[in-house]
Amino acid sequence: MMNFKKPHHTADPRAIQPVADNFIIKPTGLNIVWGNDPRYWKVTESEAELIQVSWLEVSGVVKELKKGKKYKVEFELNVKRDAFGWDETQVLVMAKASKTGRYSFKEAKLSGCEGHVTIPSGEPLEVSFPAAISDSDANLYFGLYEVWSGRWKGGIQIIKANVTCIN
Repeated sequence: MMNFKKPHHTADPRAIQPVADNFIIKPTGLNIVWGNDPRYWKVTESEAELIQVSWLEVSGVVKELKKGKKYKVEFELNVKRDAFGWDETQVLVMAKASKTGRYSFKEAKLSGCEGHVTIPSGEPLEVSFPAAISDSDANLYFGLYEVWSGRWKGGIQIIKANVTCIN
């Protein structure tokens, strides 16, 4: 009998570190499509290295956030010198408050970047939690996506995601 491994990396909630009203999400705290397949990703506690994919989907959830507050979402990446497939391609950082909320997003370009990059750059991606939201639904759903171009891309390392309370 063959032992089959799931192809996707499932987030480990222990890799989400609360710091006051902020959260640092290590790579192992993220859901990564094809993240358990070494042809596509190399996932460790300190980084998730994208070898190559045509479908970039990295997502996470931070639970039980404070109602009536606003949070900023960002990803810290390392763009390697030999990164490829990012020309003419937008990466989206998306987030929403609660399971039934609507996604907000910011576009980011990685072409021409090298080294440490925080995305989105410039204007932050902010998500507000209404005071009327139920305690059980005060979760922030967020992710990093490029699923539309169909191009093969690689050469980035996800260092962490940050969810920061800004009021």
